[in-house]
Amino acid sequence: MPTSPSKTPIHPKRAIVLAAGIGKRMRPVTATVPKPLIEIAGRSLIDHALDRLATAGVEEAVVNVHYLADLVETHVKKRKAPKVIVSDERGALLETGGGITKALPLLGDEPFYVMNSDSFWIEGPRPNLDWLARAWDDSKMDAVLMLAPTVTAIGYPGLGDFIMEKDGRLARRVERTVAAFVYSGTAILSPRLFADAPEGSFSLNVLFDRAIEAGRLFGIRMDGTWLHVGTPEAIREAEMSVSESAA
Repeated sequence: MPTSPSKTPIHPKRAIVLAAGIGKRMRPVTATVPKPLIEIAGRSLIDHALDRLATAGVEEAVVNVHYLADLVETHVKKRKAPKVIVSDERGALLETGGGITKALPLLGDEPFYVMNSDSFWIEGPRPNLDWLARAWDDSKMDAVLMLAPTVTAIGYPGLGDFIMEKDGRLARRVERTVAAFVYSGTAILSPRLFADAPEGSFSLNVLFDRAIEAGRLFGIRMDGTWLHVGTPEAIREAEMSVSESAA
């Protein structure tokens, strides 16, 4: 994205934190503790996410629940800011796209933040959620994703997700190549992204691909360091990175 912010920045007051996943790669830790409640630096992953949203000015956050739902719901209901509204998926796991579609009536008509409950980073000099909001251009975008450089992401073994043009438009990684950027699990989405969305369970990637075809999926390069907390080993890596950044 260009370094200059949008002329008419938005200030999303609502968000959804995706906390319904089973966390299979995190076993055996997630046999008894849902992944959103795993602690890094003395605080649960979901609290790190909700703390960032509160700092960015979010007033209401929807949290969807499925696996070990009672534990997650009890935990988040203790928070005072942002106000938490639970979207209950106990009956069926809806994946990322289906989960947000179900929660849309709770998210209003304006663009909103979405965060994976394990979206975790060490902040740089510029607050990333604020910069994400400043990048929004409603005339051009249905979604703007916060992207991390693939080669510097901690705990991430993959090949990246997206290629980013100079104007911030995104394209998918070409097969058998390494893409410069990986999706951090944090974005701003417009409700119109979900027009004619599939029913039931589906991945948000389905809608991202539609937006790419329409030229309306954008990204920004995040400041700081993104940590992919996907396995028990990654918990230790994240703890070490946080300790080093605080030293």
